[in-house]
Amino acid sequence: MDKNLCSNFLLVTTNFPDQLDNTGKYYFKDAANFKEYCTDDSCDGDLDKINAGCLYFFNAFFGSSELFQSVANSNINIVEYIMIWLSYMLNLKDNEPSFTNLEHFYKTYIDGSDKYKKSITNVKKYRNYKDLIDRKEYYLKMDNNIASKLYNSFKLLCEMYTAFNENTSNCTNCSEKANQFVKNYEELIKDPNININSSYSKVLCTLLADYYNFKNKCNGTSSLPTIDKTKINVQCSEQISEVASSSSSITNKLFIVLSIFGVIAFFLGISYKYSLFGFRKRAQKQYLREKIKNIKKKMAH
Repeated sequence: MDKNLCSNFLLVTTNFPDQLDNTGKYYFKDAANFKEYCTDDSCDGDLDKINAGCLYFFNAFFGSSELFQSVANSNINIVEYIMIWLSYMLNLKDNEPSFTNLEHFYKTYIDGSDKYKKSITNVKKYRNYKDLIDRKEYYLKMDNNIASKLYNSFKLLCEMYTAFNENTSNCTNCSEKANQFVKNYEELIKDPNININSSYSKVLCTLLADYYNFKNKCNGTSSLPTIDKTKINVQCSEQISEVASSSSSITNKLFIVLSIFGVIAFFLGISYKYSLFGFRKRAQKQYLREKIKNIKKKMAH
């Protein structure tokens, strides 16, 4: 997860709100970003709107090999976040079981549409968007209540990433959202329906790793709360260890580079000092020669 990725998610939620209007319908604030993903350039139906938003995500993150590497960073865990968003959006109409069914959406729009089956340019490991989704198929049976909790935690995390100022590494303005995230996350950990399901554990690990990655960006500032790792399974601990070791590796490399520059600067300083000293000695000798020459001229006269 990074700022660029989260900006795309927040762009969608800004132009396609994650809440219904006063009449209980889905609506676009700005349809321009989604028009190309609508059937016949029209998203009149609610499911058509949700499908357009879903396609926007996949195209923004995985539309080509360049996007796959630069935006998604070859990380298909982003698909988990897209599926959480999709499940959350479908569940806004919780009084319509056929509408909120993620498997129904999959059969109708994902499996039943060529747009999800179009090959990703110059990407051999994954055939298409449908292939990416199928690798995370366990989310098709996601519990509505759990999806809502996961989405809220994900959204908080994304808001923190977009608010982060990389120039200052100051995260004090994110502390409130960080506290909310940790509170939500710890409630998720306590949920027995999540702990017994390994599928949910995977996204919990992804969320946790992304949170600790954010803390590392903030130079590990103490203003951000920590999460009790003793309540987390081994797999999560390994992911956090990878984030920590990655941060440590970067820090060590930076220290080495700075040390090298320090040594170079030190020797350049000595070299400059001695060269300057040599220049001064030469200047003094030249001055003495000129003085002696002038004295000899006076004596000759």
